[in-house]
Order: sequence, then structure tokens, then C-alpha cells
Amino acid sequence: MVIAPGPTANGDLHLGHLAGPFLAADICARHARAAGQDVLFGTGVHFTQNYIVTTARRLGVRPEDLRVRAGAEVEQTLAAMAVTPDGFVQFDERYVATVRAFFERLHGRGLLRLRPVAFPYAPRTGEFLTDAYVRGGCPVCLADGCAGLCETCGTWIASGELIDPQSTLHPGDPVELRERQVLVLPLEEHRAALTEYFAAQRATMRPRLAQQVEEVLARPLPDYPVTLPISWGIPAPFPEVQGQVIYSDAETIAWSMHCTALAAGRRGPRSADDDEESWRAGSGTRVAYFFGSDAGFAFAVVGVAMLLALGDRVLPEQFVTNEFYELDNDKFSTSRGHVVTGRQLAAEVPRDLIRFYLAATSPEFQRTNFTRDSLVRVTGSRLVQPWNRVVDKVDAWAGRGPLPVSAQSRQAATRIVERFAAACELRRFSLNAAAFTLTEQLARLDGWQVTPERAGDFCHEVDVFLRCAAPILVDLADKALPDLAIPARPQALTVTPGWLPRLAESAR
Repeated sequence: MVIAPGPTANGDLHLGHLAGPFLAADICARHARAAGQDVLFGTGVHFTQNYIVTTARRLGVRPEDLRVRAGAEVEQTLAAMAVTPDGFVQFDERYVATVRAFFERLHGRGLLRLRPVAFPYAPRTGEFLTDAYVRGGCPVCLADGCAGLCETCGTWIASGELIDPQSTLHPGDPVELRERQVLVLPLEEHRAALTEYFAAQRATMRPRLAQQVEEVLARPLPDYPVTLPISWGIPAPFPEVQGQVIYSDAETIAWSMHCTALAAGRRGPRSADDDEESWRAGSGTRVAYFFGSDAGFAFAVVGVAMLLALGDRVLPEQFVTNEFYELDNDKFSTSRGHVVTGRQLAAEVPRDLIRFYLAATSPEFQRTNFTRDSLVRVTGSRLVQPWNRVVDKVDAWAGRGPLPVSAQSRQAATRIVERFAAACELRRFSLNAAAFTLTEQLARLDGWQVTPERAGDFCHEVDVFLRCAAPILVDLADKALPDLAIPARPQALTVTPGWLPRLAESAR
């Protein structure tokens, strides 16, 4: 199960989203599927975060209308970029039922506690302020931002711990702290199990997530709220917190289970009441998450703690994280109009070129940058021009009947498969490495001096190269290949070359 957690349903996907988890998850799933593995890929949108309310207020629309529109836009953008999940989470009655059932299970096993928690409170409106409703200084890194997940350091910030909290909807209103009884998941009770789990994960976590986990475990773990005294969200089904809602950031595992159930449901009938089927120990499922580093606490720490608390559940095998992707050396900002969506760019540039460029510049370990000039230059010199020269060489032999393939070429083709696999297999997955391998192998093919004696070898290696590059270059592969299978050890004795499609230059 490859899972890319959904963005907040308050707008479309921009290139920063796509260059991070969504393209990575799609390419990982495509490569694994082509290599013969049983793969399901799920994503969707998160519909209960109160950022939807604050964005809707700014846009002058109803929050309910905004989240429906945003969900449709995200689906359309994913399709425009050939990101094809097997399951896509929408906000509907089944999702609400899944979330409520999940927390009723935790509650029924006595894993949640009723405890007083301090929240910023606006006396004029009589409202408690959480997450998008309140901003202030992060108590860990001091950066200004909203409560919840700090985008700067990745720490989860309780609303009541913000420095100098202020209301985002009514900035001039006075704010005070008041306690309210809410249900919490006491993370400290799961410290030993979390420490053991992350000790085993340390070797494969990227540096920022590893640092976040290390810092979190170095101090007392918080009581993580499961319910909040606000009105936007799924009503909590517990009498002791009547009128409260389930905390949206606590929905991570319930959201994931629903996501994977939708993906699995496309294969045939299954119980509509059992969204946890694939997550039970012994199911044979391996779970991999792809998300931005700022989501690490919610999905990696809290999500794993919930699974550990329930017991007899599959634990995530891999977390593939990314940093922020910038536009012209500035943060993507929908409110400032400093944004490019995937649909906008795909309407002007062939999407294979976009997928290649985003893979090559994906912010895996540090912030990276998108510029249109760089996209044109890089895709032209490293992809389009060398590929079209390779096409000219193959076309010279197209239609000439079977050509022999040497043992040397079969060995070289095996090396090609192994190099792409090293980049695309889960343990060390890297979009940057996949794009680099593509350019290096393409440059090698571009440099061939094709003789009649080696024409079969050349055409054979081009075929294997394109199969391995197909998870990135989806449209090219779809036009050129009869199937997308990647053989572990190519065994072809002959090859019959056909005419290959060319790549178009990017429009400026």
C-alpha cells in the first residue's frame, strides 16, 4: 500500500505538492507494479481541517462548498499530471463512519483519557481557538505560524502553548487561556514501543524526520487531543465530550485505512464495514507513506502510536518525506497569487517533461526551486534532444525484421534494470536518483555509434531503458511499448525494432 496523505481541501494542487509526495508515490507504485509486485496506491483530500474555514472566509464562500470544489480540483490536477491512484478519499458518509468507528474502538478499549487542556479563548465570540483559528510563536523554534504542525520545525504545537496567541479570524480581539475537558491519547504511555519502533526505522528515515523523531522522544510526550471544543469537524460520538468534534489531525490512521479500503475495493467486492481489513497483522500488507516533513508528527508519531495502542495491526514500513519546493525562490502562496498548478502547466508543456523535471528537482533533502526557464533548458538538453537523437538511430533499423541480441547486451540491460531499481525500490526510494539514472542512461545511448553488428543490441537496450523510464515518461512509454513490464533479467535473443515517438520541446 502506497499512501500519499491528502492535502487540506482548501485549494488546488500546486507544483510544490506534486514535486513532493504525489509524483513520488505515483512513480514508486508504477515501478513496483511494472516489476511484478502487487501494489495499490491511495490518496485523496482531507476535508475536516479548519484551514478550510479560514480560507473560505477569506474567499467569501461557504466552507462546505470550498471543500467540495477543492476535492474536484485536486482530482483533476492529479489526472492532468498522470498521477493515477487506485483509491481517492472524498468526504462522504462512509468516511465519517470509518473515522467514528476507529475512535470508538480506541475509546472502547480505554486508550483515550478525559483530561483538562488549555486552549486560547476569545471572550467576545465565546469560541475556543485551535489550529488555523489561532497563530503565534512556536515554543520550539520561535517561528510565527498557526497552531498544530509547525511548518518550520515540524513540531506539533498545542494551541495553548503558542507564544502570544492571536485570533486569525478576528486579530484585534483579546485572547485568554481557558481549560476544557477533552479526550486525549496519552503518548507518553507508548514511549517504549515508539522508541523501539523508530530505532528500527532510523536507517531509512530522511534526516529531517529522523531529527524530528529524536527531538520528540528526548522530551516528555504530550497528551495528544482527539477531540476539540470547536464546531467544524466530525461530531465526537462520546457523551463525556458532548458538542465537541474529532480533531482533524488525529484522523491520520482512520483516513489511511479508508484510503486503502477504497483502493482495494476497486479489485472486487469487499465488506463495506471493514476498512481495517488490509491493516490487520498477518494480512501480508506493507505500508509506505509519502508526505512532506511537516506532517511527520501526525502520521509517523501519533499514527504509529495509535496502531501500537490497538495492537495486532500492520505498522508502516517506510516514510518517504520531502522538504518545501519553491517558485522563483519564494514560497508557493495561493493568497498572493504566487502559484502554478499542475493543470496550468500541463496545458502548456508535455506532462512527461513536467514529470521528469519535477523528479529531477524534487526537494528530497532540502528546499529546491522551480523556474520556467530552467524547465525549458533542462528538459531540452537532458531529455528531449538526446531522446530524439536516439529515436533517429532506432528508426534507421525499424521494420528490418528480428535482429540478434548478444549476451553482452543482455548483461548491460540487466545493469540498466538494477540501476533504476536502486532508485525506485522502497528502502532507498529517490525521485532525484531516478531522474539522474534516466539522464545518465539516455546519454550513454545517445553516444552509441550504431553499427550493423550492434544494431540489435542498441535497439534492445533502448527498449529496456524505456521500460525502466516509463514510470516517469508515462505518455512516451504508452505510445511506444506494448506492455510496461520490467524484466528482472532481460533474456531476449532477438529484437524487432519499430518506429519510436519523438518528444516535443517545451513551450516557453
